[in-house]
Amino acid sequence: MSAFHIAGQLVNIPDQKISPVKMTIENGKITSVEPTESAPELYLMPGFIDAHVHVESSMLIPSEFARLAVVHGTVATVSDPHEIANVCGKKGVEYMIENGKRVNFNFYFGAPSCVPATPFETAGGEITAQDIDELLDRKEVRYLAEMMNWPGVINRDPAVMDKIALAAKHGKPVDGHAPGLKGLDAQNYISAGISTDHECFTEEEALAKLQHGMKIIVREGSAAKNFEALIDLIDDHAEHMMFCSDDKHPDNLVIGHINQLAARAVAKGKGLFKVLQAACLNPIAHYGMDVGQLRPGDPADFIICKDLKDFQVTATYIKGQKVAENGRSLLPSVASSPINNFSTSAKHPDDFKLPAPTSRAKVIEAFDGQLITRECIEDIQVLEGYAEANVAKDVLKFAVVNRYQDTVPSIAFIKNVGLKEGAIASSVGHDSHNILAVGVDNASITKAVNMIIKEKGGISAVSASKELILPLPIAGIMSAMDGYEVAKLYTQIDLLAKKMGSKLDAPYMTLSFMALLVIPALKLSDKGLFDGTSFQFTSPFHREN
Repeated sequence: MSAFHIAGQLVNIPDQKISPVKMTIENGKITSVEPTESAPELYLMPGFIDAHVHVESSMLIPSEFARLAVVHGTVATVSDPHEIANVCGKKGVEYMIENGKRVNFNFYFGAPSCVPATPFETAGGEITAQDIDELLDRKEVRYLAEMMNWPGVINRDPAVMDKIALAAKHGKPVDGHAPGLKGLDAQNYISAGISTDHECFTEEEALAKLQHGMKIIVREGSAAKNFEALIDLIDDHAEHMMFCSDDKHPDNLVIGHINQLAARAVAKGKGLFKVLQAACLNPIAHYGMDVGQLRPGDPADFIICKDLKDFQVTATYIKGQKVAENGRSLLPSVASSPINNFSTSAKHPDDFKLPAPTSRAKVIEAFDGQLITRECIEDIQVLEGYAEANVAKDVLKFAVVNRYQDTVPSIAFIKNVGLKEGAIASSVGHDSHNILAVGVDNASITKAVNMIIKEKGGISAVSASKELILPLPIAGIMSAMDGYEVAKLYTQIDLLAKKMGSKLDAPYMTLSFMALLVIPALKLSDKGLFDGTSFQFTSPFHREN
């Protein structure tokens, strides 16, 4: 690759200076950065890094995720392939690594630490301690991914501690996942060697964890949004903070990525260099990433922005190659052979009948923009002895269908989804990715579920007049189609769900977390309604004392 030069205003984050320079790039590296008297009013800065993301949640394979992300100045991700691991085990992780290598993008993966996440659901894959050891030995795998089993950590469960010890053996950090954990429990969790947390939802919680040496990753995804609660901490703790999306649906990824968080932080009056330290540099140091920082000898990973307020990206370079320009991705789409684990047969409306001993139910109360739920007691309808939705009170039937084998669907009730007709369903259901469906009646739920079973994965919506599906044949959670086409199809289905009455900002993202048992308070797995506070199954019905 021949040498070329770029002139502009260098944003020197460590020295907190902006100055005109001429930069020389040759063979994918920066060979010199020379001061000049003047340069164009374009800002040369390190690229943005998503410090914790499940690429699978974009419904795109890594190569397509990269095509969309580079447009927004993202040059690297710290990616936890936990989702595909729950479906396909270690082979799924290897699929993500190999597909990511096929495009010019800095993918850094983690070794999933909790697969299956709990014994209270049916998963398709398992990651053993030996698998973790072998994955951590790979240069593409830079950390032990989020340790969700915080009870196992604070109680020093031998199997959990063995996994943490493997990370120490390989000299790689351990990511955390401890929503709401405070006090001595939080201290015990951190002291076991857990280095980060992206699950804080209050400033008080995050500050306490910072004070005990943990790094805090500010999350703003398609469902979980903690930016407003945590961003003020950057004033005093910028060196220990990072930004992430965690889970980002394709329609949102088309619009923006970490650049949006940087712009929002600056708009709130946060110091430019503190914001960029968190958004661009801190992940490199923490995870030992081979990503350029605009120094001579570094890989030529950088972006050019029109301004330092909105961070409008005019070009993105990775290893000296221009990969995006003026809102257009220059990365190619690459062909991908499917990998999957999907084995269940079509369902019948009778499969979703639930005998009702009472008309009072324990209902999952979902919240827009949050993973946590609340248990509430509501009236349901009882028709011919069976429990049915109470649409007038926004209490809908919720089903989880085991996608790995033929079993009886698990049934409960959910509030705040808002549908007035039909049903929505998805095989993107954290963590085990069974089929989740919410609807007003059994016939609609059956239709939405069977559309997904036919495609061996997808998201679907069934109204009185329309049926839509986005097929997801890669592990039942991703598509290998052009990312922009996936985003367009997703937008159509999302719009149909909202026309059917849903008031949620991202109904499918919220739905995907309603089986995430490790987040309180009430969730549903394929094995039954689960109380995430007491960590045990509970009846979907409420009995008066």
